[in-house]
Amino acid sequence: MSSSRDQILSRVNAALKPLPQRAPLPDWDRELVQRREPLDPSDLWTRFAAELSAVNGTPLTSIDALVTELRTNNWLHGYCDPTLWPALSPHFDDTFNVETTFDRTRVDDYTFGITQAFGAIAETGTLILGDLTTSSRLAALTPWAHIAVIATNQIFPDIPAALEALPADPNLIWVTGPSKTADVEGILIEGVHGPGRQYALQIS
Repeated sequence: MSSSRDQILSRVNAALKPLPQRAPLPDWDRELVQRREPLDPSDLWTRFAAELSAVNGTPLTSIDALVTELRTNNWLHGYCDPTLWPALSPHFDDTFNVETTFDRTRVDDYTFGITQAFGAIAETGTLILGDLTTSSRLAALTPWAHIAVIATNQIFPDIPAALEALPADPNLIWVTGPSKTADVEGILIEGVHGPGRQYALQIS
């Protein structure tokens, strides 16, 4: 028997199917988005890493550094995008249990999730996740630690450049550091509505 969620989604999909095309994304006024000083295209990672660190995110420049971070925190059971795992697996030993299929019935079992990001924004330290590039949305949002893998050529200098490059993706998430809330008495708490630790792993 299908779940209530499946029934709702099937009705939504059935309602959308007859439409000849989806509504276009809204246009935006480029004059209202103020650019800061021009960024050196050859040094976008350095700026992105600094901005990510400023919002309590962690930039990583090697797979070995990632493995050390996971082991130090005793995060040994996690998920990895199956397209990324062949390049990462030689750096993980048998103390790790890494799955390449995310089981939504066991979301609490995963201490980390490694997924591919669509891109990043240097001026804000923001990661862009999308359904077209992220193999499992739950793997990016439910484990305590999320590692977004980005290539150097996927880093945009600023928000206008990122907006102009956005794909026709049904779901896009902009992530600037770990999940945060200050709803309770104005006290900032991280890791309430999503990962408490956000990493960005640079690959060439």
